[in-house]
Parts: sequence; C-alpha cells; structure tokens
Amino acid sequence: MASLHTFLFTDYPDPSKVPISASILVLVLLALLGATTFLYQKQRLKEMSSKYKASDADIANFCSVTDASHKDAKKFLEKFKRLDAAVDAYYTNPSAVSASPSRQQPSVPSTSKLNALFDGYKDPDGEDITVNGTIKLCEDLEKDPEDVVLLAVAYELKSPEIGCWTRKGWVDGWKSNSCDSLPAMRNAVARFAEQLSSDPAYFKKVYLYTFDLGRTEGARSLGMESAQAFWSLLIPYGLKGGALSHIPSTDSDHDVDMSGAEGWKSEYTTWWFDFLNEKGGKGVSKDTWSMFLEFMRGIDAKFEKYDMEAAWPSTIDDFVEYAKERLAAKA
Repeated sequence: MASLHTFLFTDYPDPSKVPISASILVLVLLALLGATTFLYQKQRLKEMSSKYKASDADIANFCSVTDASHKDAKKFLEKFKRLDAAVDAYYTNPSAVSASPSRQQPSVPSTSKLNALFDGYKDPDGEDITVNGTIKLCEDLEKDPEDVVLLAVAYELKSPEIGCWTRKGWVDGWKSNSCDSLPAMRNAVARFAEQLSSDPAYFKKVYLYTFDLGRTEGARSLGMESAQAFWSLLIPYGLKGGALSHIPSTDSDHDVDMSGAEGWKSEYTTWWFDFLNEKGGKGVSKDTWSMFLEFMRGIDAKFEKYDMEAAWPSTIDDFVEYAKERLAAKA
C-alpha cells in the first residue's frame, strides 16, 4: 500500500491539495484490490473443498455412530467436511445427500388405496372378499389359487376361512407389510414364499394358523381330507427350503448319525397318509396337528430315537410303530 500511495501522490506532498478525482481513483483501486483478494480466496476454498476426501477413520466413525452405509457416510462427510457436522446433518436432514434406498424412510401405506382395492374384489352382495374375489385376487397377484403361499397370505391378512378376507384383516395386514398397491403386494407375496420355505419360525406360525383356517365352523377337528391336502402343500415346501430341517437329538444314549440322512423324508409323508387312511379317522385334532410339526423336525430317519414315554398324541405313537414295520419290510 505504501508504494501505491507514493505512486499516486508523488506530485502532491500536501494531502489536503490532492484532487478529488485522485481520491476517487484510490478508492476504486482499493475496492478492486479487495474484491480480487476475496475472489481468489473463495476460489481456493472451492478447490480445497472439491479435493476433500473423507478419511477411512472418519467413515468408520460415522458408520459406527449412525449405522449408515459406507456409501452414505462418504457422501455426508464429503459434503459437510467435518465428522460432527456430517453426523448432525444425517440426523436432522437425512435427505441432505442422495442416501441409499436402504436408509430412505418408506412411505406410509394409504388406507384409502387399500379400501379401494378391497372394494374391487369384494362380493357385491356382502361385506367380505369371497371365492370369486379370491380368484381375481390370485390372478392379479400372479399366483395359482392352490399355491402354498396363499396360506401365508391368509396368515398375514388374518383370513377367517379359506377364500374369505375381511376388510379389517386386509387393511391391517397389507399396511403391516408396507403395501397399498398390487406391485407392492406381489413383492410381499414373494417375500412370504421365501420365508415360508426357509424360516422354521415363520413356517410354524403359518402351519399352526392353517388348522383354524381350514376347520369348518363349529368343528373341533380338521377334516381328514383337508388335513392331508394342507400337509401335501406345506411339508414338501418346508423340506425343500429348510423350514423343516432336522433338529438333532440330544439323547446321549444313541450314536450321532454322520450319514446326513437324519430327519423326515418325503416317503414318510406318504406312509403317514397311508396310516391315517388305514386307521379310518374322520379328522385330525388340534393337538395332533400341532405336535406333528415338532415330531417331523425331531424324528430320526429310522424312528429309533422316539420317546414312547413322552407326551405325544397316541396317533403319533401308533404311527411310529407302523413306520418301523415298513422300514423293516424294506430291509
């Protein structure tokens, strides 16, 4: 600034005699100099910001605190430059950067949309969806009416009986699965199918629900024909995906089978049906239906580890003897 002053005022040793035009020129030059400095600093900051790279340590800390994905952590850190600022932004405005789909908040299903869909399937002369509406629903879900996954759908929507769906069960069930459109419902049904096949806990819920679903009103037992039809759907599906995987015995009196052949086999289902048909019963009690699931998962391939003294239904006791005889006949 001293050199600028000397240059401008060399011919004016007395500042009081400096022309007004020269003073204005000084002010203009000073303003230009300040603006140039500001623009230069702003550009430098921009360049530094564009070159900022989130460190692995900051990304790890961000993920640890927020449970966010590595991708989201990097985006927030590179936008806000500091770990504390990035974390604050994540919690106060998670959409501040394009977060991954897993972190986006799902929209709340619309009750009005679900009611409109329900009305499209509802019996015009009643309050529920009945057989004709169920057939149309299956077409829209791209599922055969006899597909085993319909039992899972019935469980999710709390269907009171086969081919019947109430408005409350429909709305509550689909909302709990974040659905209010047919595409979303198709995706949910695919998820039900996967769970039913591979998840023992989910399979059990659907299996137990099926007893009441298939039982006629006022009956205490499930009709034999219906029971066998449901078993024919559920058992192969559970065996294929692992939901009916064998639970090893903890009985130390028996050697562990290292052949990998333990557990229920498809042919045993046929034997079970043959046994029931020969026995001539008209129905299956709730106790037998429920305990048979545990029996299938726990029995060994040779029926040798079955505890006759345990509290099994007598029907299952008798079947074990029947199965041993058939195994002996094959030997």
